[in-house]
Amino acid sequence: MRYLIKFSYDGSSYCGFQTQPNLKTIQEELEKALKKINDNKIVKVQASGRTDKGVHALGQTAHFDMDITITEHKLKRALNSNLPDDIHVIEAKEKEPHFHARYMTKSKKYQYILNLGEYNPIEKDYVYQYNYTLDIKSMRKAIKYLKGTHDFRAFVTENVDKENCIRTITHVAIEKDKSDDEKIIITFEGNGFLRYQVRNMVGILLKVGQKKISPEKVDEILKSCDRSKNGVTAPSEGLYLVEVKY
Repeated sequence: MRYLIKFSYDGSSYCGFQTQPNLKTIQEELEKALKKINDNKIVKVQASGRTDKGVHALGQTAHFDMDITITEHKLKRALNSNLPDDIHVIEAKEKEPHFHARYMTKSKKYQYILNLGEYNPIEKDYVYQYNYTLDIKSMRKAIKYLKGTHDFRAFVTENVDKENCIRTITHVAIEKDKSDDEKIIITFEGNGFLRYQVRNMVGILLKVGQKKISPEKVDEILKSCDRSKNGVTAPSEGLYLVEVKY
């Protein structure tokens, strides 16, 4: 039986989602929990995509196949009983055998949170402590250049010569946090994102906010398809995978 789970996690103490030798990862913890549930048989997890070290998720998804028959409710409970406290399964659903969590994704939503006010040590792993003012008006002008279908090669850190870097971003926004006006939330929603793409786009927006470059320069860098013209990657702790749609 194939199942799809929606889950959240605090990525602070993990070396990203994907399994890596001798490193603590989200995928490893999920597969360890599933093995216990699946009569000690190995279960491979396929997520909608991987997140990097220190990145968090509010609505990540993944599919897997189980040898046993178990209800959705019992699977959710069993997983949460066997997972560490910083990973939580929100829901579990039975799916058709052909369903694929990665290849059938229609859109993903990411948000990046920055604190422009006083440094907050309690939030240092969850909000980027930028702690300076930014020219938000210019950043809002700049982010509009990133909306639409583009070759995002200038914002990709790896495999720039081999990978198809064309993606479509359908929604962008820069807003103040409703509960704390010293925080801003940068939102990107699109049909897919490349490794480090969101953090690299945030990085260039920060340069605009610092008045180091003009908003128009973002369009120029985007069209150049040259990673060396950007070169700025925002820290991981402010980034959240918010939602995956099918």
